[in-house]
Amino acid sequence: MIPAIVIAGTHSGCGKTTLACGVMAALRARGLVVQPFKVGPDFIDPSHHTAICGRPCRNLDPFMMGEDGVVRTFASASAGADIAVIEGVMGLYDGLEGGDLGSTAHVAKALGAPVVLVADVGGMSRSAHALVRGYTSFDPAVRFAGVIFNRVGSTRHRQMIEEGLSVPALGWVPTEKAKAVSSRHLGLAMAGEASMAAFGAVCEEHCDLDALIAAATSAPAAVPAPAAAGDSPRVRLGVARDAAFCFYYQDNLDLLRQAGADLVFFSPLADPLPDVDGLYLGGGYPELHAAALSRAPCTRAVGAAAADGMPVYAECGGLIYLCERLSSDADYPMAGVLPADARMNPRFQALGYVEAKSTGTSPLLPAGLSFRGHEFHYSSVDPAADARFALSLGRGKGIGDGRDGLSEHAVLAGYSHAYMTERFARAFCAALDRWRRER
Repeated sequence: MIPAIVIAGTHSGCGKTTLACGVMAALRARGLVVQPFKVGPDFIDPSHHTAICGRPCRNLDPFMMGEDGVVRTFASASAGADIAVIEGVMGLYDGLEGGDLGSTAHVAKALGAPVVLVADVGGMSRSAHALVRGYTSFDPAVRFAGVIFNRVGSTRHRQMIEEGLSVPALGWVPTEKAKAVSSRHLGLAMAGEASMAAFGAVCEEHCDLDALIAAATSAPAAVPAPAAAGDSPRVRLGVARDAAFCFYYQDNLDLLRQAGADLVFFSPLADPLPDVDGLYLGGGYPELHAAALSRAPCTRAVGAAAADGMPVYAECGGLIYLCERLSSDADYPMAGVLPADARMNPRFQALGYVEAKSTGTSPLLPAGLSFRGHEFHYSSVDPAADARFALSLGRGKGIGDGRDGLSEHAVLAGYSHAYMTERFARAFCAALDRWRRER
């Protein structure tokens, strides 16, 4: 039970990520231990939160993990922190298919945490009050700590808005174009490429952090008992992690450890294939590093290991990596594990939540195992006519026609970013243990 605050926005692009990172950095600079969270299935914003706070950011997504899962993850991850800062997703009330499910408001209510609304007031003055009053009165179950007014143009602009305030003003932040972080086709640059810590000084100067801390209230969730160590045989799981492969849910990594996996992080761009019993190839940006990946010795080693029967689970960018080739600005040979080619497209090909069920085609997951996740990609994959699919989608596009998860050897690779269940993690680790004992 620690103080918690939700940084929400009126809409995407209002500056909530910038200001959430700034608040985190400013609180850290004051010596507080800050536990970061991100509402929704995002990977990019959490990379900035983790870099700023020095603690792994956790996703809070009621659709993928349920309300109970949101409370459990929040409570366990917050242990030892002085304050939790939760960055919202899209606009405060934007949930699945126009409803409340999965919205920032949904998470705030589930945790009993107050909301700080980020309002972009560029180009408005008195109208800002109509905007704020609409948001603060829309759902009486949402508690508001106050508002941070972003992109304030001048002292006079602030004075015009200050007249008639209906909720506390916790910040008046001017436009800071010089500190903007660049974006690309999947969103902001990752934390390893650009830092948002500079916004800490901005928030310290232009926000009332003392009032924000005072407004934060303890979430009502009790911290659960620590998860018992897994009694499965220990296996070594290689996890690709570098500039090309960087999209992982921290909860997935924790579940795999609990299921018996020792995680061995390596870079397919720079490292040899480590001595492991299986591989987890997450999403990321293989298209930005296609030339280097096609030349890397690790790419050939991954292809050989997969052909030899090593269990491999891959998502999105990992799927592309395992194809025969990737076509973008040129054609690049990839690992050649899957009977499929990948290509980049000028527009995104899928965006949204996924509900998947294993068909039993892959030895990694038993038939009937189901999970939820998310997909967002600009690439498309053209499989061979006789390609086998291991996942049937009740929701989502996948590789095509509601099918996902190409299966070849002991490889399962699809577009779905899974939010793993305990059963999923145990089944995957059991496949690694079988291969370890048989080879």
